[in-house]
Amino acid sequence: MMAAALGPPEVIAQLENAAKVLMAPPSMVNNEQRQHAEHIFLSFRKSKSPFAVCKHILETSKVDYVLFQAATAIMEAVVREWILLEKGSIESLRTFLLTYVLQRPNLQKYVREQILLAVAVIVKRGSLDKSIDCKSVFHEVSQLISSGNPTVQTLACSILTALLSEFSSSSKTSNIGLSMEFHGNCKRVFQEEDLRQIFVLTVEVLQEFSRRENLSAQMSSVFQRYLALANQVLSWNFLPPNLGRHYIAMFESSQNVLLKPTESWRETLLDSRVMELFFTVHRKIREDSDMAQDSLQCLAQLASLHGPVFPEEGAQVDYLAHFIEGLLSTINGIEIEDSEAVGISSIISNLITVFPRNVLTAIPSELFSSFVNCLTHLTCSFGRSAALEEVLDKDDMVYMEAYDKLLESWLTLVQDDKHFHKGFFTQHAVQVCNSYIQCHLAAPDGTRNLTANGVASREEEEISELQEDDRDQFSDQLASVGMLGRVAAEHCIPLLTSLLEERVTRLHSQLQRQQQQLLASPGSGAVDNKMLDELYEDIHWLILVTGYLLADDTQGETPLIPPEIMEYSIKHSSEVDINTTLQILGSPGEKASSIPGHNRADSVIRLLSAVLRVSEVESRAIRADLTHLLSPQMGKDIVWFLKRWAKTYLLVDEKLYDQISLPFSTAFGADTEGSQWIIGYLLQKVISNLSVWSSEQDLASDTVQLLVTLVERRERANLVIQCENWWNLAKQFASRSPPLNFLSSPVQRTLMKALVLGGFAQMDTETKQQYWTEVLQPLQQRFLRVINQENFQQTCQQEEVKQEITATLEALCGIAEATQIDNVAILFNFLMDFLTNCIGLMEVYKNTPETVNLIIEVFVEVAHKQICYLGEVYSRNNLGRQSVDAAAEEEQYQDLLLIMELLTNLLSKELIDFSDTDEVFRGHEPGQAASRSVSAADVVLYGVNLILPLMSQDLLKFPTLCNQYYKLITFICEIFPEKIPQLPEDLFKSLMCSLELGMTSMSSEVCQLCLEALTPLAEQCAKAQDTDSPLFVATRHFLKLVFDMLVLQKHSAEMTTAAGEAFYTLVCLHQAEYSELVETLLSSQQDPVIYQRLADAFNKLTASSTPPTLDRKQKMAFLKSLEEFMANVGGLLCVK
Repeated sequence: MMAAALGPPEVIAQLENAAKVLMAPPSMVNNEQRQHAEHIFLSFRKSKSPFAVCKHILETSKVDYVLFQAATAIMEAVVREWILLEKGSIESLRTFLLTYVLQRPNLQKYVREQILLAVAVIVKRGSLDKSIDCKSVFHEVSQLISSGNPTVQTLACSILTALLSEFSSSSKTSNIGLSMEFHGNCKRVFQEEDLRQIFVLTVEVLQEFSRRENLSAQMSSVFQRYLALANQVLSWNFLPPNLGRHYIAMFESSQNVLLKPTESWRETLLDSRVMELFFTVHRKIREDSDMAQDSLQCLAQLASLHGPVFPEEGAQVDYLAHFIEGLLSTINGIEIEDSEAVGISSIISNLITVFPRNVLTAIPSELFSSFVNCLTHLTCSFGRSAALEEVLDKDDMVYMEAYDKLLESWLTLVQDDKHFHKGFFTQHAVQVCNSYIQCHLAAPDGTRNLTANGVASREEEEISELQEDDRDQFSDQLASVGMLGRVAAEHCIPLLTSLLEERVTRLHSQLQRQQQQLLASPGSGAVDNKMLDELYEDIHWLILVTGYLLADDTQGETPLIPPEIMEYSIKHSSEVDINTTLQILGSPGEKASSIPGHNRADSVIRLLSAVLRVSEVESRAIRADLTHLLSPQMGKDIVWFLKRWAKTYLLVDEKLYDQISLPFSTAFGADTEGSQWIIGYLLQKVISNLSVWSSEQDLASDTVQLLVTLVERRERANLVIQCENWWNLAKQFASRSPPLNFLSSPVQRTLMKALVLGGFAQMDTETKQQYWTEVLQPLQQRFLRVINQENFQQTCQQEEVKQEITATLEALCGIAEATQIDNVAILFNFLMDFLTNCIGLMEVYKNTPETVNLIIEVFVEVAHKQICYLGEVYSRNNLGRQSVDAAAEEEQYQDLLLIMELLTNLLSKELIDFSDTDEVFRGHEPGQAASRSVSAADVVLYGVNLILPLMSQDLLKFPTLCNQYYKLITFICEIFPEKIPQLPEDLFKSLMCSLELGMTSMSSEVCQLCLEALTPLAEQCAKAQDTDSPLFVATRHFLKLVFDMLVLQKHSAEMTTAAGEAFYTLVCLHQAEYSELVETLLSSQQDPVIYQRLADAFNKLTASSTPPTLDRKQKMAFLKSLEEFMANVGGLLCVK
């Protein structure tokens, strides 16, 4: 429009004015002016054949932003009009752009980069039909490099960088409307030859620079550019052959790219001079932190070299030995800079994880032991620096990151007993563990809070509320240290025991001293807690390390006693006196060292006893009214440790082990006094914590988690229910009496879960009946009493009534969470009565979103945990007919989100519906469940019936809600397309409108979902062959929508795929309408050249002699042709 209507000078004037508006501060221009200016640039970029105007702009305009837009317009138009352009004019355009940049060294960087990107796009598009060859480009570039002029050399580097970026991945490339496969093919061709050529050119430049003594600032800058380019080449994600579209995207999204080049790179990369060059470069520039980042990254990539580039194992061994020699000579004897820490640890991590262990052990043994010594030294040194960073609260925790990487490398080594004999790493493990423990203990045993020069750091440590708990924040570190501690069990277990026991004694006397002070002068005010705080912090870290040393964090699996710990205990069992061991375990109130023969106790059990002694000191302090002096953090650590320990050791299942330690089976095995005593002790701890610490939510939460651990295994639960305390706890909770009623909702929910799990322990029928009567009946009675009051409608908003309802709903969630395969039938029947009442509650509380959300959450929990019964539950209850009030404020969309999550949950479970075969139906007739008439799909469609009228366009502006909604309807269309035509008319219309809205006005993700929903719907139509059905009519309308989308709009390659699949199915269904659409489009073309190109492209698209059918082979051929069609004419019709 623009370029045709106006001459170049007028166009330039118009663009320059628009640029002024866009660049002006917000106070100078209004929104309308800004939008108008943007529109001018957009229509300029869409103008037909803008090449002459753009050249004129580049040569005459002085406004950078206009130059940038001219370069962009050239890039987009070349791809769009490729099939209309002569090869000669494309080549001259490329030459013009390169010459233009060469002649203007002072161009703004962003303009230069955009022009070079246009060159790269031309080269890439030309590589598809082999009309442009990279060799000529490289020839020009090598001439620029050899010029010796820094400015020109920088430009050469920019050209290579632009090519590299454009070819590197399909996600980073310019959106030039070509398919993922096209990008993939270009990348494969490029990485074989052209990429290597770039690397060779880069290495030559780096060699040249590394020989020079003194570099000027300008030369240094060129050096840095080429080093960054080398890093880009070595970080290239080499695409394997024959990877499909989805895999290309997946493959390229991987974050940590290792160097796996093709065989053609062998000669280049296995040349030892290349590796040596990068070590030399790093030694030369290591003081410059920016450049050091790049040189270390290059070395880290070279350290990850693997794949077909190595002809055989010998070559790998030589390469690795050579690399380690280079690394050791670079690191040894130097003071490592902060900026080098992460890079060096990445190099070591790659060497250890990428090279197979048999290659690692094949290098000369002295070299390998020097390497492991170096790794030990660095780990201890980085650990100390990481602890310092923690104290100084630095933003950039470089040593912490480096330390984590090295610890992970240790894990890889010590867990491999096939290549390294037992004890190979013991001494190294001792050093790493010692240094870790030292960094976390206060002086004199440790160096915590001492800065580099040994001075104690800041007096008062403020702990932010938002700070993550250490055990979560440092879980990976602790797991690695725990693993190393097991390797060095002979050293670490006695060490941790003595450190803990010594601190327990100090804590005990410190608290006694404080108590005497308080008794002597009750009004003396605050006491100095500095000593106590230091002790608490020491105990905190010692318990964490002990917890990770003795047990693993298992989720969903049966936790086993670590083999190293078991072997350690068995090895020393002949020196152990079982009675002394049991005495130390069973008397946490006494000092371990005061028990006669204490040295003959089992070391592992003595370490556990040390933690029990901490717990005992805490309990005694509480009984002595010293709770205000205690640390809630220590309380959390104790119950966290006990939970972790109990899961693994308590009532140890001897069948799971080849051999078992006698002290373990005597102290905590089945049918032993030890296990009965410990369960009683732990239960007492739980009850004490819940009454004393009910206001400390995290501590209460950890405490109820310990309770769940005690009852989740039937064998342990059988012992728990023999404790009178357990029954008292159950009665107290059921009667909602203080202090349990002060616990927070999530804690109450978990407590309910524990009480329900306990009820499935072995009891006689009468006892079990009594238990359920005491635990569950009060819940039911109170709930019914509240909701059946005549004036419930009036009282429902009163605070105490709402609290009662909330507490009941939380308890129901807890009951659902306690579901296991053998209790589902009982719990389901109990919950069923409540679910029926919950539907009425939704109506009562429709204006109280938090209550409605909680009610829906009960349904979500039940759906999630008791899936086998779903069809019945929801069809019987119609899922809350008036579940959501359409007038609710937009902010309260949470309830809709929960309902949709519930419906999606239901649908996904229908796919794995194991109803009539599952053992939970043991009490039913075999055919009973199978004959049910209502499927999850009906229930979900019923739910959608509730939701659809509420999904206003305003609500769809919430991205989460919008995505969940469209996921749900796509899911329904994909799984149950046959249900869609049976929908009531208004619901069917709403669904179709939603799909159309999603395709035309929503995000690309939603549009893709809608296109994916169309394919199964059209296939359903083809099956039904009912040309009068509303669905058939709707699909005809969608054909036009998808046709316009493909031909007249620009979109991403992923969208083309989804649209292509839908388009093919729709074309099969409506062939005559498709031909009509093509005819209408062609007859509207004025330009004979474009008309002919389009006609040829459409003929080629449906060239098959047979009419299209729903045949997979034919569909794949069509999609292939469609890609070619899009590459040639996609975008031709988007021009103005």
